Amino acid sequence: MSQGRRGRKSRFLVPLILLLGAARADEIDDYVKGQMQKLHIPAVSLAVIRGGSPIKAQGYGLANIEHGIPARPDTVYKIGSVSKQFLATGILLLVQDGKVALDDKVSKHLTGTPDTWQAITLRHLLTHTSGLAREGPGFNPYKVQPDLDVIQTAYTLPLRFQPGEKWEYCNLGYFILAEVIHQVSGKSWSDFLAERVFAPLGMTATRATSFADIVPSRAAGYPWKADRFQNTENWPAVRPSGAFLSTALDLAKWEAALLTDDVLTRSTKAEMWTPVTLKNGKPEEYGFGWTIGEQRGHRFVAHGGGIHGFSTFIVRLIQDQLTVIVLMNGPGNSGEIAMHVAGEYLPGLTLASVKPQPDPHPALSARLKQCLFDLAEKRDSQGITAEFRENYANSRNRVRELQRRLKALQSFTFVTTEDPPRSRRDRLGVPVSRLCSYKLLSGDETRFYTFELTADDQVAWYQSSAE
Repeated sequence: MSQGRRGRKSRFLVPLILLLGAARADEIDDYVKGQMQKLHIPAVSLAVIRGGSPIKAQGYGLANIEHGIPARPDTVYKIGSVSKQFLATGILLLVQDGKVALDDKVSKHLTGTPDTWQAITLRHLLTHTSGLAREGPGFNPYKVQPDLDVIQTAYTLPLRFQPGEKWEYCNLGYFILAEVIHQVSGKSWSDFLAERVFAPLGMTATRATSFADIVPSRAAGYPWKADRFQNTENWPAVRPSGAFLSTALDLAKWEAALLTDDVLTRSTKAEMWTPVTLKNGKPEEYGFGWTIGEQRGHRFVAHGGGIHGFSTFIVRLIQDQLTVIVLMNGPGNSGEIAMHVAGEYLPGLTLASVKPQPDPHPALSARLKQCLFDLAEKRDSQGITAEFRENYANSRNRVRELQRRLKALQSFTFVTTEDPPRSRRDRLGVPVSRLCSYKLLSGDETRFYTFELTADDQVAWYQSSAE
């Protein structure tokens, strides 16, 4: 047994017992409860891990509304596309075993693939750069069928682009990766990951989604429709791209393992968290089952999951050795909640945690505020680029949300100006020079608006968040 594994047990369990005994009310609790009430979220399970050890683990609300069962840190949720990092880990374990290579062609492991797939590699599938359609057309949520059957229904589809030319999110690629695990290991992908990852790490609650099996502490999913909660629809078909059930505490064990070489070696993890480079030399902020980025000087890897009645997110702040896990059984943006919680521990990470600054350009701020009103009223604005104007004309939901917020506007105040990270130096083909962010109070809602500005201060894009 490695030194990392011996050390993990003692550093993980002792503080965990203390945390579960008495979770204190604090600003994070107040924030999470406020978001739950505002966004109609029945339950949230949260874990915060620093240096591999949990420093907060808490459940809020009801995991099951009908039976009044409270959420806990060990409540079991569907985790949606957070599952992709486990499928990626399965492939990487086979790489470490010497049984596959990342640049293997898919056709090496799957027979009968079409000629159009000849250039597609496992690396393309892991990084969403294969050119395949997002979904297999034969997937039927009400029909249990082999993954290979779903994959084969995509054989006749043309590629959306040549492999490696673009990044485009693709669930079908993770169906194929799951089938490769099955073909190479001789086991189902769920059994392979249970034996190689979940069981060794003591992740006893993590498993492939099952509707027939009895799963202790399972949360029910609830959409919010017609001003009330409803039971979510349960699909009998399981998608490898969003396959697993898990808990905040099990994912905390996974986080502790990622700090060691117990599952993946250091060099393997480095490759997993390296942004993919397209054929044109441009990097995209995605590795193998993880989004990769930087926010105000803090590097992170993260991934979200959304599946009927559930929203989940895990973010790892690399240099800070801080990880936040948020699992929810209702509507809402789990990623925004996770980043806000991280900002409570890392001041300056989020706009909500940035120390207020004097407005250096009041005239620009007034013009940007007017730009929002122009966009809300669909008036032509000279302050935005032609590319953004054309794109925004098709954004009906954004227009409605902006109209609603501006109707109840109370204040619009400057927060900060910053250089754009690498991923935001170009928007719709237009170079971005700087970012200007503002806090907008509207009724009982607080939002932050970040404008992506060109060198002559035209708006190339704006983003709205609750961070």
